[in-house]
Amino acid sequence: MSIDQVFQDFSKLKALIIGDVMMDAYTWGDVDRISPEAPVPVVRVRKRDYRLGGAANVALNVQALGAEPLLCSVIGTDLAGDRFNELLKKRNISSIGIVTSEDRPTTVKTRVISGHQHVVRVDEETDQQLSVPQENELWERIASLLPGADVVIFEDYDKGVISKTLIEKVVALAKEHDIPTVVDPKKRNFLNYAGVTLFKPNLKELREGLKIDLVSPGRQELENGIQSLQKIMPIRGALITLSSQGVLISLEGESHLLSAHIREIADVSGAGDTVISIAALCLALGLSPFLIAALSNLGGGLVCEHIGVIPIDKEDLLKEARKQNWV
Repeated sequence: MSIDQVFQDFSKLKALIIGDVMMDAYTWGDVDRISPEAPVPVVRVRKRDYRLGGAANVALNVQALGAEPLLCSVIGTDLAGDRFNELLKKRNISSIGIVTSEDRPTTVKTRVISGHQHVVRVDEETDQQLSVPQENELWERIASLLPGADVVIFEDYDKGVISKTLIEKVVALAKEHDIPTVVDPKKRNFLNYAGVTLFKPNLKELREGLKIDLVSPGRQELENGIQSLQKIMPIRGALITLSSQGVLISLEGESHLLSAHIREIADVSGAGDTVISIAALCLALGLSPFLIAALSNLGGGLVCEHIGVIPIDKEDLLKEARKQNWV
């Protein structure tokens, strides 16, 4: 299959995305003095911007690649929740999988930026697990949408939307329908994803999740780490993101370590969302482990050239992929 055909086939796919959504708020301004009240910069605000974040940014990446995102999560009945739904509508993303709760706030991460520098980030959120009624309502939405999907993505930000029970039910239903499952994990549920197809932690998450020393590991140490993970939690494969060192994939009996592409890095925010989106769609198409890792690695690097959390540009990714002579 040619690279061009791969990108055409993305448009045939539907991806069910389950996880913690949030609003990414940006306050842009200028700093030219220090506050007389405390040794902190004074930011003169020029503009504000609101973007879909967390699992919703995965939905944006899936959509940007040409596939249809089916987003399932929980938001609050607050101003941020209203703004979130407005942005979904503006982006033409269905809200059928979104549960609204009166006793949970919508997660908002506000970044104050001056020039190319982050001055401060302010988080408004809860990390409490969903109540039983909330989880049951979310599960009903998931169960109705999952059979029509080509791949399931767990996007876990440790904000309480994903639980061990929910994971088990989703993985079982996905297996029943022969639908692959992909995970971007966090600490709380790290070892609760038994049975998934592809597990995508970064190096820090792998180290903390397994409680092993992987400060500056080589390929053998990484592969040993994946083997240790598979002994504790049966999974088919893993894709480890290594920041500036690239990625390592171990799947279907194959292992590939790919170096990062040289980029002018402006902001790494949201790169993991791009990586898992590309990997999930490639997995749904049945591409080789090498190509899954190579395209994901390429896309993750491309979004780091931009400030703020933004989805991948499909044409840019295709243009760069054509240069690689992978297929």
